Amino acid sequence: MTQVNKDSKIIIVGAGVFGLSTALWLAKSGYKSVTVFDQQPYFTNSYRDGADGASADINKIIRFSYGKEIEYQSLALEASHIWDEWNQELANLKQSGEDAGLPPGLSSGDKLWFNSRMLRMSASESYGEFEKETLKTMEKEARLREKQFECRNEADIQRAQESGWGHKVDPFHRKELGRAHSAVLDSTAGFVAAGRSCLWALHLCRKSGVNRTDGSVYGIETEDSRSHSADLIIVACGGWTPTLVPEISRSLETTAGSIVTVQIPQDNQELWDRYAPENMPVFTWGMREGRGMYGFPRMEDGIVKFGYRATKWTNYDDINGKPLSVPKTAHTSKRETNIPLTALHAVKDFISEYLPELTPLGINSTRLCWYTDSIDNSFMIDHVPSRPGLMVCSGGSGHGFKFLPILGREVVKIVEGGKKNVYGEMWRWRDPKEGGKNNGLEEGVSGPRVLAKQKMASEKDWSFGGSSRL
Repeated sequence: MTQVNKDSKIIIVGAGVFGLSTALWLAKSGYKSVTVFDQQPYFTNSYRDGADGASADINKIIRFSYGKEIEYQSLALEASHIWDEWNQELANLKQSGEDAGLPPGLSSGDKLWFNSRMLRMSASESYGEFEKETLKTMEKEARLREKQFECRNEADIQRAQESGWGHKVDPFHRKELGRAHSAVLDSTAGFVAAGRSCLWALHLCRKSGVNRTDGSVYGIETEDSRSHSADLIIVACGGWTPTLVPEISRSLETTAGSIVTVQIPQDNQELWDRYAPENMPVFTWGMREGRGMYGFPRMEDGIVKFGYRATKWTNYDDINGKPLSVPKTAHTSKRETNIPLTALHAVKDFISEYLPELTPLGINSTRLCWYTDSIDNSFMIDHVPSRPGLMVCSGGSGHGFKFLPILGREVVKIVEGGKKNVYGEMWRWRDPKEGGKNNGLEEGVSGPRVLAKQKMASEKDWSFGGSSRL
């Protein structure tokens, strides 16, 4: 492990959540020479503008539901306080009438995080073990359990109504329709505007003295053939990490979730109001029951996003003679703008059953969102064994974005070495169990999740029709 000091030159490869949070906290901790490299101009931090990373998505969930994993619950709770502070900082800029050098795409007064609440729905008539464990674990955090409202508990429903969000306990009118509805409303949760939040983090990094360079990075040589030396290199490239650091490929796998959006026209006042964050919560359905569905209120432009993660797709390619799963986005050389037909059908079935008023609008867009899953869904942040001066900071496993304001604080502790605390131990370098289950990584190129084996949907499949199959 390379020893660093405040004058050490540190390069971070990747300007997503993990890279930006690390850069920000290194600067906060007094490190004077921190440079972030990314393959794309980061001021186009939206997938619509050509950004590939998961961090450039429309929105991400802020949740505190982690089953028995109280460490993640506690860290998410800490992060939520900083999300509040960031919202207030932008509001203060609005009041002062200045943008203070904000990057394009971000304006004073913009909100980053929306406390829309979150409805955790079971696909069956009873709570699964994960939900039961979540409620137990939340009892250990001050006042967190009392902000959970069980839809089958009349006292909880009454409390929610008195608090002003009773309408979010059953926004799909399941009980009114005589259908099963087993769910818990978390009044502390919600969502963040993802790309906008990264722009804010980048702004804070620049204010703190972090340097920023665009250009595809191969090791420490950019595509302009310039070499960049450093005392420490931190690879935080999300889905591209296993390709750049082959040693980690046994423990991290690049996978895609499926994204579907519906566009609500602003002149449809009824739907516009119904799907506003004030009226519609973030929702998940059957996440631990093989259904893997989630969705959001509409954004300011009327986009309603749905996600499907029941199957985490892989895309294998030959990388230096080794088969590795790599991102296949709308902006890579091997373009992919569609999602598997299985995923599209799952989302359409959910909408038809739970939100039938959206079916006349049809599907607006689909895309794949590429993550990096670890063998146990916990992050991988550590020095690379036998390669002094190199670290990985990855393995977000689809739940890393909420930690943008706080993750780097823990990364700095790992950078500096010494005795590892609870997060250092959780995120340490670890290899898969031989012959065991490793979150699907053991499937490899012959597994059933490979994109090349799927029938892909196209625009002709976007219209609704037929009966629901839920």
